[in-house]
Amino acid sequence: MTDDRPPLILVPGLLLTERMWAHQTAHLADVAAPVVADTLQDDAIDAMAYRLLADAPPRFALAGLSMGGYVALAVMRKAPERVSKLALLDTQARNDAPEQTRRRRALLALSKQGRFRGVTERLLPLLVHADRLGERALVEPIYAMAEAVGRDGFARQQAAVMNRPDARADLPRIACPTLVLCGREDALTPLDLSREMADAIPRARLAVIEECGHMSAMERPQAVTALMRDWLVYGR
Repeated sequence: MTDDRPPLILVPGLLLTERMWAHQTAHLADVAAPVVADTLQDDAIDAMAYRLLADAPPRFALAGLSMGGYVALAVMRKAPERVSKLALLDTQARNDAPEQTRRRRALLALSKQGRFRGVTERLLPLLVHADRLGERALVEPIYAMAEAVGRDGFARQQAAVMNRPDARADLPRIACPTLVLCGREDALTPLDLSREMADAIPRARLAVIEECGHMSAMERPQAVTALMRDWLVYGR
């Protein structure tokens, strides 16, 4: 039987795997054919984008969260004609500020000193809403994904993120329907950075998830999936 569902490629964030998209993969399968991109092999955002394009069908919808958004923007630079719709979740178009790079280098140093889990412990308050730090059903999968990525995978991903280009000049050239989504309390990529992208992309819609931090697809999965369904079906 022919699968007539449009392809949807989902790109995970730093220290995350396909598990972060579990709700979207399950509950959007009636309107799209979801596949999760591989972000574990490469140490450059462009290389991740090239790998995604090599594995992808000729045309597809594309969604990325955090680091996944950086990869999605790289795909838009390289092959915009192949992307039918774009979703940028809890991400930004800017490159790292110096203090962000210093924090990443400190985390890399920590990862080499002792328990790798300590890196996730340091990052967690930036990843999820403060009121949800004690929710094991949310937090333990994040730890498990980080362990699956591992110390070497984390080092590759951090190198990729630290060396990514500033993508702001590319935003006005994005022509496809674009959903820009952000948790209201995102501490890692604050809402103003999503507003900046939405203002610069001609066909963008900005959606804000209330009582939500950086991990919107996991923190508020029903809300994110509903917004992505509208984006996939209606292009908004």
